[in-house]
Amino acid sequence: MPEPKALANNTNPMSANELRKAFLDFFIERDHKIVPSASLIPHDPSVMFTIAGMIPFKRYFTGEEVAPYKRATSVQKCIRTVDIDIVGTTARHCTFFEMLGNFSFGDYFKKDAIAFAWDFVTKVLKLQKDKLWITVHESDDDAIEIWANDIHVDRDRIQKMGEDNFWKMGETGPCGPCSEIYYDKGPEFGEDGGPKFGGSERFVEIWNLVFMQYERSQDGTLNPLPNPCIDTGAGLERILTIVQGVSSLFQTDLMAPLIAAGEEIVGKKYGEDLSTDVTLAIMADHARAMTFLISDGVFPSNEGRGYVLRRLVRRVVRRAWMLGIDYHVTPILAKKAISTLSSAYPRLLRDEEFIEKVLAKEESSFRETLKSGSTILDEAIESAKNGKLSGDIAFKLHDTFGFPIELTQEIASEKGLEVDLESYNKEMDTQKQRARNASKNLSNEVSENEFEKLKTIFDTLGKTEFLGYDTTKSDARVLDVIQAGDGATVILDQTPFYSEGGGQVGDQGYIYSPDSKLKVIDTQTSPLGVTRHICEIKNGHLTPGDQVVAEVDSIRRDATRRNHTGTHLLHWALRKVLGDHVRQQGSLVTPDRLRFDFSHFGPLTSMEINEVETLIAGEVLSDGVVATTVEDRHVAEEKGAIAFFGDRYGESVRVVQAGSESVELCGGTHVSRLGMIGDLVIVAESSIGSNTRRIEALTGLSARDFQRRQSERLHEVATRLKSSPEEVIEALERQISHQKHLEDELKKLGDHKISA
Repeated sequence: MPEPKALANNTNPMSANELRKAFLDFFIERDHKIVPSASLIPHDPSVMFTIAGMIPFKRYFTGEEVAPYKRATSVQKCIRTVDIDIVGTTARHCTFFEMLGNFSFGDYFKKDAIAFAWDFVTKVLKLQKDKLWITVHESDDDAIEIWANDIHVDRDRIQKMGEDNFWKMGETGPCGPCSEIYYDKGPEFGEDGGPKFGGSERFVEIWNLVFMQYERSQDGTLNPLPNPCIDTGAGLERILTIVQGVSSLFQTDLMAPLIAAGEEIVGKKYGEDLSTDVTLAIMADHARAMTFLISDGVFPSNEGRGYVLRRLVRRVVRRAWMLGIDYHVTPILAKKAISTLSSAYPRLLRDEEFIEKVLAKEESSFRETLKSGSTILDEAIESAKNGKLSGDIAFKLHDTFGFPIELTQEIASEKGLEVDLESYNKEMDTQKQRARNASKNLSNEVSENEFEKLKTIFDTLGKTEFLGYDTTKSDARVLDVIQAGDGATVILDQTPFYSEGGGQVGDQGYIYSPDSKLKVIDTQTSPLGVTRHICEIKNGHLTPGDQVVAEVDSIRRDATRRNHTGTHLLHWALRKVLGDHVRQQGSLVTPDRLRFDFSHFGPLTSMEINEVETLIAGEVLSDGVVATTVEDRHVAEEKGAIAFFGDRYGESVRVVQAGSESVELCGGTHVSRLGMIGDLVIVAESSIGSNTRRIEALTGLSARDFQRRQSERLHEVATRLKSSPEEVIEALERQISHQKHLEDELKKLGDHKISA
């Protein structure tokens, strides 16, 4: 990288924040609507990332939707992955960048767009006119005349270009010529001749004006659009190098703090040598990209967007590893990126702890990979023949140690070797088929696509953090949203929602933000331990990275936990009355009732049922504490804690002691004191198999309602029998006796008639 060279004598250069504000203010004054930056994850399946300022407006340009405004302006965060491998080797390439843009949807066109751009660069930025060059498409005579006659640019500084200056959205659809503004950095940066013939480091494109005036049909015909549109883009970082008078974007106020953070890590200064400059540039650029990707909901993985993030992290970590740096560097760099960019993107501050957590986990994982795989790769490089590294070795490094193929290629290239990609790809195809077959067995009624997303989240953050023992409402971050018609499965980083397990049904409630509301109709846990919130979309929509409130239906939860603690007391009382042979065989705990299956050899008598209910009533009246502790499983079992049938437990278990008697291993939600159960009433007892019985019972208000209905029926019967409730049995016996007497008299009368 060349020594830094000053471009201009600028004693008071414009900062990045000032440039953003100046741009937006300029277009506000010209009746443009400010549109906040969209996510890096676009609502567009045709692109992996938001790669340009126009991506959020694409549906307006294609006519699929009508724009709610005629003019718009934005500062859009963007990512382009094609330059990952050359970051640091030039002064102008980066993966993350900000695109300044102004847009017209059937309003103004070429003349105004050109005038706006020229006024901004010459009057606001105060760039010298004799440093500016213009390119146009060779067919666009209109643009040439506007530049020459209206803007008064010397025709010698307007260069005609070919297809590079004709923009298209696809093989068909909206398209049109474009015109670009270039800045001449001076003869020390390359040959003269303008953008068309001069050096690419000397002539830097700072603004692209796209004149969307045609629609290309299937046969290639260009038909004029009824409402031509304008799409422009000006790279913030490139403009900064010019207005701040530096030769490299890594010397701007956006990048300099990150370069300084990198210098502290590596112990060297930017500009000392090419290798150090490349390392520091990679750290600075990738730190920004990693930070924004995670904030917008991307997680390191082996596919798609997550794979790009993983590559960025690993390129940074490998550079640090090669320099003998043995501590986490990515969280340090992310913190500096956030401090530099949070004034423009405040959400980064909210996500700071989360971003650092994801990066630390990914870096730890890759450092282990480097420890394991570096020796094998070094040996393979030493023994490589004919300038090629074996594809089998490359696959082993990927499959066994997690080396991305790009990293293996990069390391091999540094040693003058190529990787045998043909044999590598064959091994990869075989492995992918094995993985597809294995995932079918693990999906547990989750689609293969959803399972892969859940696995990515699990690999990055582990199981979903459950907060529901302490609260029914919490803030949370959306990790993923899997759409399904009018519904969606929402994955959060933490949740108060209890997911179905241990016989207890999943919670219901709402997930909401200022712009959206989803009703949670069920909560399930995937085989990997990631909680799935099954939702109905009431309004709006959620995207990964959104901050939301997750709120459980507390009335439903209270009813459920009464029944769950009631189930524990029922288990204890049954063992007390029937014997220790009673063991739980299954259970269902819902807000409405509880169902308990247990081992026993015969039906319960009414006396036994009454005794069970009386024991439970005594515990409820004692209002004993329901205490939960986490203990070693073997210690808990030695204390007499009972494990539920069919549940699997780790070495550490959650022990629930309900009052002075009941002690069980349980992960469910419970009341804090036994008096909160209110009452427990057994409403049914039956057989469901050989030596297996089932009891159904009610607690709380449900038990009270059941008892009230029973009392009302008793009073109704007593009224019809013309008796008091206390004497209804005697009255009923008298009625039965009287009925039997009448039946006997009728029988005698019938017998008499027959004999006569």
